[in-house]
Amino acid sequence: MQRSRSFGDELNSNPHPCVKLQGRDVGNECTNEGDDEEKLLEEEQEEEEDTVAECDGETFAEMMKHGLTEQDVGILKFVSDHEGFSGILKERYSDFVVHEINKEGKILQLDDLSVPPDEQPTKSQVLTQEQKEQLEALQLFKNKEDTVAIEVAEDTKENRTLLHREVKTLFPGLETKTEEREGRKFIVAYHAAGKKALAAPRKHSWPKNRGSFCHCVLYKENKDTMDAINVLSKFLRVRPNVFSYMGTKDKRAITVQEIAVLKISAERMAHLNKCLMNFKLGNFSYKKHPLKLGELQGNHFTVVLRNITGSDEQVQQAMTSLRDTGFINYYGMQRFGTTAVPTYQVGRAILQNDWEEVMDLILKPRPGAEKGYLVRCREEWAQSQDPEAALKKLPVKRCVEGQLLRGLAKYGKKNIITAFGMIPRNNRLMYIHSYQSYVWNTMVSKRVEAFGLKAVEGDLVLKGGECLSVKNHSIHDVVMPLPGFDVIYPTHHVGKVYRELLSADNLDIDNMRHKVRDYSLAGAYRRVLIRPQDVSWQLIHYNDPRVPLVHTDVEKLEGKPAPVFLKEGKYRALKMEFSLPPSTYATMAIREVLKMDTSIKNQTQLNTTWLN
Repeated sequence: MQRSRSFGDELNSNPHPCVKLQGRDVGNECTNEGDDEEKLLEEEQEEEEDTVAECDGETFAEMMKHGLTEQDVGILKFVSDHEGFSGILKERYSDFVVHEINKEGKILQLDDLSVPPDEQPTKSQVLTQEQKEQLEALQLFKNKEDTVAIEVAEDTKENRTLLHREVKTLFPGLETKTEEREGRKFIVAYHAAGKKALAAPRKHSWPKNRGSFCHCVLYKENKDTMDAINVLSKFLRVRPNVFSYMGTKDKRAITVQEIAVLKISAERMAHLNKCLMNFKLGNFSYKKHPLKLGELQGNHFTVVLRNITGSDEQVQQAMTSLRDTGFINYYGMQRFGTTAVPTYQVGRAILQNDWEEVMDLILKPRPGAEKGYLVRCREEWAQSQDPEAALKKLPVKRCVEGQLLRGLAKYGKKNIITAFGMIPRNNRLMYIHSYQSYVWNTMVSKRVEAFGLKAVEGDLVLKGGECLSVKNHSIHDVVMPLPGFDVIYPTHHVGKVYRELLSADNLDIDNMRHKVRDYSLAGAYRRVLIRPQDVSWQLIHYNDPRVPLVHTDVEKLEGKPAPVFLKEGKYRALKMEFSLPPSTYATMAIREVLKMDTSIKNQTQLNTTWLN
């Protein structure tokens, strides 16, 4: 999976995130979607209340003392020699804005909310606005009545057919029938399968001359991509797998990306703009193909670092170095989790085929910032080793711990591999990818320490899809392998260090195939240095820490003025823009500028000091 991300998804500008700062992401017009949705919202509310209650005795900053630092995951070196300075990233989620760059190299913008011309209202579209509102309420189970009756104004077969088709096209999940009442004909809409109906797209009603996929730009605030897709799918009453996208985006940010959905009209998608807060959908078009992960060219970032301490000269040196030399292409901190049990340790246990250790690492109590119900679940597991008893402590079963416990309750502790399989495949693979990332970070730090920023004999470069050991190249061409059965290693001594590290972890570098096929590692290659494109920056003065410093796509659409920057102010911020290829971490570029630890642990301490 290609992904450009940043750290601090859990980090809030409030040092005590147990106090809720943002309202619910779902708006007030379309929230009641039947029993399942009400239950989900209740679970989320219970989760938030539970977290508030648990935070009384210990602040988030204190809990994060147990979190990981960069040194724990092999992030050790810098490329530049400028003096570092401090700044606060993501004090507001609007300080981090990501625009996807599509495969044609275009930076995506949300700048048009209209539906395509062939969907503009015409005489053939026969429902009134009032009728549409009644049908939408019926679809979302907000009606007191179980049906909506629409009178056929001119009773012809053509008009009845138009009404049947339009109701079923615009409101999947609803069925229609014709009834005669007191000599007048009505089209009556109703739910065919009750509240649990998840309607599939209606293939028979989709225009033949229209591409099967509605592509659009998704603008979202403070929600990650999968959560956003789940919300959209619930309101459209379709399954999440009808959506496709090119890359997942940050939660704690404003992000703009392309998504595609199978046989859902632009009109239905556009209607969600009235229903959902912190989302906007626009730039609609129809195409014959979905989107695929990794098809994007990269992401364009607009980042504000608040309350910076660096002088103008320091900032100039740091940003010039970022533009001209770049940064070490480390995997960022969020790749490794936020608690005292890093995800790479679980990955290592999987590769070692030590399933007792896998179970223990995922379920055992650990210091660090966790929700109260998870703490109670872990305590129950430690005391009783009873998966069903531990499950009872979890109000939300969708987490990894809940899925593993369900597996253990179903298959028993003698079948841990099968129980572990209850966790979704991507989540399981995340653990071993985390281990690969840990090894890569550690080895790249060794490589930079040994040879600096010049290519040397024994380094590897990619040529025509083949990896070769060479000397006469730029450091920007050099790649390092993620361990696996289908890669070669540097022929200088760092190649031996790979072997020593894996051997110390009881792994055989010459045999990275696993008994379980899913966990066999082919390996891959990753550039040592990344030089960002389209780099620009400016220093901003401001007085109010809450004032927005980025002009968002939605603000532009709504005609709101751009922020006005002061010539002098109480505080200074560094606003920077740059573009990165897929699977690189903006936070590692920011780390190179600041020369400071980007872990949540460190940023939490900065925020706490700053706000006190």
